[in-house]
Amino acid sequence: MPVTGFAEEEARSSAVPALRLAQGGDVEIFYDRAGNRVIVDAYTGEVIAIERPRRLPLRERPLPRRAGPSLNDPDALERYRRYRERQLGRPLAPLPDEPARDYRQPFAEEDDFIARRRLPAIDEDGDLARREPLPRDRLSDDPVTGSTPREDEGATARPRGPTGASENVARLQVLLDRAGVSPGVIDGRMGSNVRKALDALAEMTGERLNPDDTALIEAALADTGGPAFSTYTITAADAAGPFVASIPADYGEKARMERLGFTSTVEMLAERFHMDETYLRGLNPGADFSRPGTRIKVADPGKPRAGAVTRIVADKGREQVRAYDAAGNLVAAYPATIGSADTPSPSGTVKVERIAFDPEYTYNPKINFKQGNNDRVLTIPPGPNGPVGTIWIALSKPTYGIHGTPEPARIGKTNSHGCVRLTNWDAHELAKMVSKGVWVSFVE
Repeated sequence: MPVTGFAEEEARSSAVPALRLAQGGDVEIFYDRAGNRVIVDAYTGEVIAIERPRRLPLRERPLPRRAGPSLNDPDALERYRRYRERQLGRPLAPLPDEPARDYRQPFAEEDDFIARRRLPAIDEDGDLARREPLPRDRLSDDPVTGSTPREDEGATARPRGPTGASENVARLQVLLDRAGVSPGVIDGRMGSNVRKALDALAEMTGERLNPDDTALIEAALADTGGPAFSTYTITAADAAGPFVASIPADYGEKARMERLGFTSTVEMLAERFHMDETYLRGLNPGADFSRPGTRIKVADPGKPRAGAVTRIVADKGREQVRAYDAAGNLVAAYPATIGSADTPSPSGTVKVERIAFDPEYTYNPKINFKQGNNDRVLTIPPGPNGPVGTIWIALSKPTYGIHGTPEPARIGKTNSHGCVRLTNWDAHELAKMVSKGVWVSFVE
């Protein structure tokens, strides 16, 4: 079949030589540079026909991750549509026009509670003119309780002491100490010992003290001796000691010392004023406790309790010792460390046998516990840093007693070797009120 001269000329004048793909007896078939199929008469050289290539539809392939156009960019979508038309060899329907979407979250309308005001005027000296402060109106309702607080119930910021301790809590601890319900060491922290003391105070007085009622606490402090804190001047006797360099942990080394005394003035003063040593240092930053004449801030726990105790209850579950008089009234309560799983304290009822102040301690590994590699009987010298502190109230059950401690801050928070452990000052106060024959009941 003959073709136009234009097609013949195009096939013959191609700058790129055609590639001969197949030959037959009558025709030869070539492909030009445009991909057209050219059929030529083998004898005359005439172009018989030119067939354009048939394009098969491309197989759809998923786009790689993050390769697609931005769905938020109309121009990018249009460019991508034209690209796909060229790729597929067919037109694509235009993307439908969709209304713009507002993805913002709807917010409820709020009251315009901040009134617009003009900027303050500039006075003649170029400074901003003073204006009246903004009103500080109270919220109408408490979001938690739904009630409206009284004017005298405004939130009072608790002053924070050293290492996060609260001075308001320390005042509460002083008040509890004066009332005869010991909180242990005064450290400005609302811990389990303080809560136990509050429970004991409720039993003693019939009323529960609100620990957040600072006005009531201040009034009670005024009635029981004045402010919770006072100023103390370190004396020459305080600074002189005598002190020991350190307290060894090994009982064999303890036995070789003359006395297990205080290691520093600050340790001695902390015990005298019923305070945690770290808290005392924090209340007096930069103070030289070893220098006579140094004035420091200390707690004022008041005078020791007095009275006649006829019955003692050692509450293992509560970790507290309670002392009662003959009428059954609660006289005093102290946080305590009572026994352990390995060396449990006695059960039932025993009696007080004797009371020793500043006692030695006899270590016998065959009867009690074994400490380190010490396998023989040792006599540990007396002192506030001895195993039983400064007091030993012996009980009718051999080797058991109520005693002091070298670590007052750990009372109620660690275990003991079967005995009842108090702070040295609490044990001393109790020892002054008991006598031989007083009943001691251990309850779970």
